Amino acid sequence: MLNYLDKLKNKDSGNFFLMAGPCAIEGEEIALRIAEKIIKITDKLQIPYIFKGSYRKANRSKGSSFTGIGDERALKILEKIGKEFGVSTVTDIHESDEAAMAAAYVDVLQIPAFLCRQTDLLVAAAQTGKVVNVKKGQFLSAGSMKFAVEKIVEAGNDKVILTDRGNTFGYQDLIVDYRGLPEMQSFGVPVVMDCTHSLQQPNQSSGVTGGKPELISTIAKAAIAVGADGLFIETHPDPANAKSDGANMLHLDLLEDTLTRLVKIRQAIL
Repeated sequence: MLNYLDKLKNKDSGNFFLMAGPCAIEGEEIALRIAEKIIKITDKLQIPYIFKGSYRKANRSKGSSFTGIGDERALKILEKIGKEFGVSTVTDIHESDEAAMAAAYVDVLQIPAFLCRQTDLLVAAAQTGKVVNVKKGQFLSAGSMKFAVEKIVEAGNDKVILTDRGNTFGYQDLIVDYRGLPEMQSFGVPVVMDCTHSLQQPNQSSGVTGGKPELISTIAKAAIAVGADGLFIETHPDPANAKSDGANMLHLDLLEDTLTRLVKIRQAIL
């Protein structure tokens, strides 16, 4: 875990770190395939890597939307990826009683944006001793996230990450205010840009969230240029048929070229 924290602070490679993987764990074979491909790319580019996968999706527009393959089954897949490939793993939790359960399988607990003000959830995550990644609410200013950091630290855990994922702009769109990244860094924690969820188009009449995946590299390049510590990218070998959030995921085949360009930007600003 100490090495992991070093990676978050860019001490190993001088590079940004990456949280990436599918939106949801759809099954063991596809999760392992995605992890293996990303690891080959990040090893080549010397990017510290954390595998991301949601063991369950609790925030869905329609009741009929895919939510998961079963909590324990999905968490065991995350655990297998961590052990088999020697990488850290991250998954999101939704209620306080999920924190200890998920912490038994993964290295980082992620707090969804809509839940970033839930004190009991933040405290429960903090008390596991795991790294806690808090997504900034679309409805909050960057400055307001200092209170989320304080809640976790006051609960005895200083291993905090903050992730920006855009701000509500009208009813069906989000916009990224890059001034928020350095503001949140001023709280003394690593700051990540979520390059996929920030391109969501929520509240569609179909009940399925839309997105603009063609702009993922644009969001990522700007984030690296302003000094983001890390990037969050959801990726899938077949986004059109992904069971969750396919509309704003990066096609896995595009990841290496995207990251290669981002590493060059990072090197240029150091």
